[in-house]
Amino acid sequence: MKIAVIPGDGIGKDVTTEAVKVLHSVEQTFGRAFELEHLPWSADHFVVTGETLPANGYDLLRQFDAILIGALGDPRVPDNRHARDILLGTRFELDLYVNYRPVKLLDERLCPLKGRGPKDVNFVVFRENTEGVYVSIGGRFKANTVDEVAIQEEINTYKGVHRIVKHAFDYAAASGLTKVCMADKSNAMTQGHALWQRVFKELAAQYPAIIATHYYIDALAMYMVLDPGQFEVIVTNNLFGDIITDLGATFQGGLGMAASGNIHPGRTSMFEPVHGSAPKFAGKNIANPIGAIASTALLLETLGAKNEAAAIDAAILLAVKENQVTSDIGGTLGTREAGDFIARAISKMKTR
Repeated sequence: MKIAVIPGDGIGKDVTTEAVKVLHSVEQTFGRAFELEHLPWSADHFVVTGETLPANGYDLLRQFDAILIGALGDPRVPDNRHARDILLGTRFELDLYVNYRPVKLLDERLCPLKGRGPKDVNFVVFRENTEGVYVSIGGRFKANTVDEVAIQEEINTYKGVHRIVKHAFDYAAASGLTKVCMADKSNAMTQGHALWQRVFKELAAQYPAIIATHYYIDALAMYMVLDPGQFEVIVTNNLFGDIITDLGATFQGGLGMAASGNIHPGRTSMFEPVHGSAPKFAGKNIANPIGAIASTALLLETLGAKNEAAAIDAAILLAVKENQVTSDIGGTLGTREAGDFIARAISKMKTR
């Protein structure tokens, strides 16, 4: 497997190092070869060269089986242009229309919801990843004056909505799940979200074994907190998915535990922890590497290496159960030591 590694900025570099360490442990344990190519695209690279990524950057990325990327963001680049080109640009240019975010609690002590355990928090969110308000259509008129007008357009297409909703139903059917919930705000956003309503109803009729439900996004946020156990698969638009997946991450123990995939099935896809770059913590050996390591498991799962992905997940679970983790989730280990524990746990597993 040929994998591009973009460590990014801040703690992105710290946690990506641990994810790569775990990939090497998988190589040695399972006998699967990874060809890793580290790409320097980051704030450091931009500050020195003025280049966010090379002119052929997206074509270069298409040559890999997958991309593992760390967090992006640096105060030296206040408009975050490098992050926009590297992260959002890759999502759009490679048409990574599926944002895949599992929300899975590994231990009851990590959940802020009273009395909730792993059986109650175990669902996935599919976020439409290439449309919505993130396409940057709009502008500002009379900027920086008292008469300023700012317009941000939301784009919804039949193709875009249909393929993400279908992916959610297909995932549920293939995984033996029976519930898909779609969230929108069609009572207020009556034009764009009428399309979501129409597509969801059309597709739900094609999956009679799956219970299809709908909530307005504000109601969904409430019900996620009140009873997360009622959900198996949630599908929603770009903005709403961005928000509710961070809410879901708190149920897991925080953003440091959360993994994600930006996927176009059958094509080069990109995997990343969802936390920020936290520059003030960079290089201090305190960042939680689990989100980055779990993202490598999603990467391998997507590429068909299911045994290897399961081994990573099992090692992460063992680390949490034995409290061999960083301080943000109650442990005493540093970033490197937590990564070492997970890598060693994999190496002790039986080789195929």
